[in-house]
Amino acid sequence: MIRDNQKILNRIHVIVDGILLALSYVFSYYLRFYSPLRYFLLFDEKARFYPLVKYSEILIFLIPGYLIIYYACNLYTSKRIQSLRVGLWNIIKANFFGTFYFTFILYVTNETHISRFLIFVFFITNIVFDTIFRALLSYSLRAARKKGYNLKHIVLVGYSPAAEAYIDRILVNPQWGYYIHGILDDTMEQGTQYKNIKVIGTIDTLLEILPQNRLDEIAITLSIDEYSKLGQIVGLCEKSGVHTKFIPDYQNFFPTVPYTEDLDGLPVINIRNVPLSNTFNRVVKRIVDIFGFFASLLVFGIPMIVVAIIIKCTSPGPIIFTQVRIGRHNKEFKMYKFRSMEVQSELKEKKAWTTFNDPRVTKIGKFIRKTSIDELPQLFNVLKGEMSMVGPRPERPFFVEKFKEEIPRYMIKHQVQPGLTGWAQINGFRGDTSIRKRIECDLYYIENWTLGLDFKILFLTIFKGFINKNAY
Repeated sequence: MIRDNQKILNRIHVIVDGILLALSYVFSYYLRFYSPLRYFLLFDEKARFYPLVKYSEILIFLIPGYLIIYYACNLYTSKRIQSLRVGLWNIIKANFFGTFYFTFILYVTNETHISRFLIFVFFITNIVFDTIFRALLSYSLRAARKKGYNLKHIVLVGYSPAAEAYIDRILVNPQWGYYIHGILDDTMEQGTQYKNIKVIGTIDTLLEILPQNRLDEIAITLSIDEYSKLGQIVGLCEKSGVHTKFIPDYQNFFPTVPYTEDLDGLPVINIRNVPLSNTFNRVVKRIVDIFGFFASLLVFGIPMIVVAIIIKCTSPGPIIFTQVRIGRHNKEFKMYKFRSMEVQSELKEKKAWTTFNDPRVTKIGKFIRKTSIDELPQLFNVLKGEMSMVGPRPERPFFVEKFKEEIPRYMIKHQVQPGLTGWAQINGFRGDTSIRKRIECDLYYIENWTLGLDFKILFLTIFKGFINKNAY
């Protein structure tokens, strides 16, 4: 059973981590005192230092403490569906706290002759060692699961859209190592199947399956109108000791990362988690926006002047084109762009998108639209606080009224400041692309916002966001 395998794997993992800590420490000692890099670490050839045996005495305290920190930082949780980014962050976080623990040991033992530069070298070396080991381990396990080894055996209870969504994700990710034996449901005929996963019985079949103790997990995927059976099913599963998961059939109403509150012992789930509703987060983002404005102006200031001159010389009309867009809290604002089209009536502009080979687009307009240079004046919208460097792209009032009736959850995007670039744009959903896919990306950004995600989007915009294949 996978539970026994996981216990064995975790024990081996702890032992290997202890060995890696010792190797990393010895390697750091070599780098600090014997490698050519020692000169970059301000090493004085005349200085005396302890031999390795003396330095290694502290490992008696260091290794157990680090292993406890590793456990606290989730380095021993299942890696089946954990992303490499999350794993790397956990490693860095563990070593960050480990550095404080290392320093604390030196203080308590009153050890003043151990090189403080060694602590820094050990911090870097240990992150590298841990990352390589865990990447190799993850790759090996995923390769084994793809071949049918180390599988987690599960049964779904209830046929619903949630069950189909769960099956979809498992089938496209064989490296997770899930094997679905079938679905138990009271409303669907036995033999009914979804992507070769069959209904193998009614929910009462649990009474026969659970005593066999061959399952690692039960996934409850009841349809919302069958939730009256939930208590009975959970009771049966817990009595058998099988790990149970609940996949709600109302996931369309919940964020990807639900935010819960404890109301005097009563759990309350917020329908929408918006990190940027926090004042501190908004202030931090605003500071980054102001810095981003001045940094962007230094880089793009001269190109913007050149483009402005070309527009003025090649086409009659204003250089800057203003267009009413909907921003945070559904407020209208005037968004700035370099004019890329012939001057047209306001009524036509409000209700029409640009089409392929649109005759209204000027010669310079085709270039600046393809390269997104026409968007650069929006830096001044950022300075005014109407937009942010990163966020969902704002839309015109006519289309907002249209989409809010056609696309569920469309208006949620207006809970945050619109942006120059966003998660949807770097994933290719800009211009004449799927509005629904764009909204899915916008909702992901809104619910999972971090400053790190903003920097990631800005970085990827350099490679993915400037050239717009869907701009006409």
